[in-house]
Amino acid sequence: MQIRNVAVIAHVDHGKTTLVDQMLRQAGIFRANEEVADRVMDSNPLERERGITILSKNTAVHWGDVKINIVDTPGHADFGGEVERILRMVEGVLILVDAAEGPMPQTRFVTRKALEIGLLPIVVINKVDRPDARPSEVHDEVLELFMELNANDAQLDAPFVYASGREGWATTELEEARKWIGDAAGGEGQPPRDLTPLFQSVLGHLHPPAVDPDGPFQMLVSTLDFSSYVGRIAIGRIERGLVRVGDQVALLPLGPPGEVLEDDAQESRVMKLYEFTGLRRLDLEEARAGDIVALAGVEGVEIGTTLTSLDTRERLQGIAVEEPTLSVDFSVNNSPFSGRSGKYVTSRQLRDRLFRELERNLALRVEETDSPDTFAVSGRGELHLTILMETMRREGYEFQVSRPRVIIKTGDNGGRMEPYEEVVIEVPEATVGVVMEKMGGRGGSVEEMFPTDRGMTRMKFRIATRCLFGYRSEFLTDTRGEGIMHHRFLEYGPWTGIMTGRKRGVLVADRKGVAVGYALFNLQERATMFVAPGVPVYGGMIVGEHVRPGDMDVNACKEKKASNIRTTASDENIRLEPPRKLTLELAMEFIEEDELIEITPDAIRLRKLELDLNKRRKAVRAGKET
Repeated sequence: MQIRNVAVIAHVDHGKTTLVDQMLRQAGIFRANEEVADRVMDSNPLERERGITILSKNTAVHWGDVKINIVDTPGHADFGGEVERILRMVEGVLILVDAAEGPMPQTRFVTRKALEIGLLPIVVINKVDRPDARPSEVHDEVLELFMELNANDAQLDAPFVYASGREGWATTELEEARKWIGDAAGGEGQPPRDLTPLFQSVLGHLHPPAVDPDGPFQMLVSTLDFSSYVGRIAIGRIERGLVRVGDQVALLPLGPPGEVLEDDAQESRVMKLYEFTGLRRLDLEEARAGDIVALAGVEGVEIGTTLTSLDTRERLQGIAVEEPTLSVDFSVNNSPFSGRSGKYVTSRQLRDRLFRELERNLALRVEETDSPDTFAVSGRGELHLTILMETMRREGYEFQVSRPRVIIKTGDNGGRMEPYEEVVIEVPEATVGVVMEKMGGRGGSVEEMFPTDRGMTRMKFRIATRCLFGYRSEFLTDTRGEGIMHHRFLEYGPWTGIMTGRKRGVLVADRKGVAVGYALFNLQERATMFVAPGVPVYGGMIVGEHVRPGDMDVNACKEKKASNIRTTASDENIRLEPPRKLTLELAMEFIEEDELIEITPDAIRLRKLELDLNKRRKAVRAGKET
């Protein structure tokens, strides 16, 4: 059987998963009467809730006598590690670009990674049926991007396909696409409106895997899965030879490519072998070079390790991903409410879970600190870290998280270097001024600025990563929810100096109890509340954001005094504004150095690092004296 291996890569919300849906449907994966959810590849509950792809996933379809292995990848910059680790499995990439937005920051990142390792691209200009689509201009912008990234001649000769992933059609002719937009289904003599041109481009432009079918078995592990029945499952492309169920294989440890001594390898037996077909994994008895398979029975396998036959223990080049840029401290929950709702609350359980995450999340780093109850966790960005936190709290873990901090490096001249981001912002013309003012105040420099065809203005900034902390919520307020902001790691640059933090203080509960509507009513005039009546609070817990600088200790449990005297004032109705709902992203942007996020399965709370009121006051006085 002939094989083509291809990954679908793009910026977030450019339609990757929707296009894969249609590819599966038109390849006959589903029955005619089968009900299939939209974005069927987004099987993770968090992916369906947030509407984004978080994990790379494998599927496969048959088109004629050719098997096409497809890898669906995330588009958000924080999950770039998921894209980097699967590119070694494929020979080509489908680069999706929105017909209106054109190449965006993450498009540049994933395209650069694909071109660097020599993969052949096929460009899919998606959503050409949008009212504001500009496919001709986007075509030129993609070619300019290829030239900027030093694409070779074969890569510059990439075919262009114009498609509507939602409607399930594609064509290689732009004029034909323009005729189809808004028209009814074609009559006699008109070409069919389906994804056949896209499949033909994959078969015609991409080569079969350049592998050795006759040599001894060799496979690079690109991703992992887990089953409660067979344990850890290694997924990758077979580079050489074949493997059968029951074969003895050698697991070679991570290291430089080349021959490995017999003592350094671990021997295991292949218990199960699977191939991908649609949304299922089917049992195989044997698999040959070039195919992407899942293999069970090898204990201790990790991403980037090599599996070989026992006779020829030759290690392949491992998988390298870019380093993290952001770090937070995970620590055991020591608040007065610890252990109330969590199933896993000890430092040992927290440590085991974090290090277990490293097995499949290559872009993450976990380090032990001087404190046995605290672990430094580094990732690509706030979303990368908050997805891990949300996953752990749903699994029943309780823990605390510190304010994020950037990872500092030392430059060639001995100076401090910090990460910088490329930020692309699209806002209505009326709000350009306030966005420019805010970004300028945070040290951002304008790289580009031009109007779009949709009455919006697009701006590109270069700004230090830590200068963006806390800006997203301000941005949404300033643009009345109409602005769009994307950012990605750009480079390390010189240290920009000390940044001022949050301008407003917080309201801190001074005692343990239950929040009362009467108390909150008297507090809401001077603060935005985070808690509602009936919510348990404790001393040191943050219950609201003050309207002025400086923190204020308050009694959120104060009840109305009972009296036998009735007056108009005493009988006044209590009307409370809805409290601000805390999300992990909002909490990470909000907190300061002396504050923590308390994360439990049933609540997200903000608290002071030091809960004792008197100790906090002493620390404030000591700070003023120094």
